[in-house]
Amino acid sequence: MMLSAISRTWWLVALRGALAIVFGVAAFVWPGLTFDVLVLLFGAYAFVDGVVVLSFGLMAAGEHGRWWPLVVGGIVGLAIGVLTFVQPAATALALVYVIGAWAIVTGVLEIIGAIRLRKVITNEWLMGFSGAISIVFGAVVLAQPGTGALALVFLFGYYAILAGVSQIGLGFRLRRLGEALPHRAQSAASPSH
Repeated sequence: MMLSAISRTWWLVALRGALAIVFGVAAFVWPGLTFDVLVLLFGAYAFVDGVVVLSFGLMAAGEHGRWWPLVVGGIVGLAIGVLTFVQPAATALALVYVIGAWAIVTGVLEIIGAIRLRKVITNEWLMGFSGAISIVFGAVVLAQPGTGALALVFLFGYYAILAGVSQIGLGFRLRRLGEALPHRAQSAASPSH
């Protein structure tokens, strides 16, 4: 059952949110980061996020057919993360475009996931909200590619914290849903009065 698979992986969604918050806070704690450190910070975030999303997709693959956006999102995150470590000397403008495109792709895939989950869970809007935050972040980055590295660090920090809080909220909502599943199954199996 799709609902069962989704609720069992609640901790991956919450972990993804917690990691986003850690990276967001790091951006504010060290605002004087050099652009090279920003590249590595973003690369680490994209890679870890890709691992978590890919894991979530692969765990869901055996249970239902709606796993592919997660796998695609995970692979994109991994690829972007690896690219930033393999080519850290890429020009600043190229990195800005990569960050913007990655955020938009991630946001679109999260919104697709939220739409597909709307009939299965309540409060799927948290996933959609996280996706919308990603799209807005990506659009702002692409619209203002000449933004200085410090402004980009703060923008990344805001984005990561907002998306992280949203993902943690969704993760705990999925956990509560999973805890209610045995009760729902038992209620459905018992005869009506």
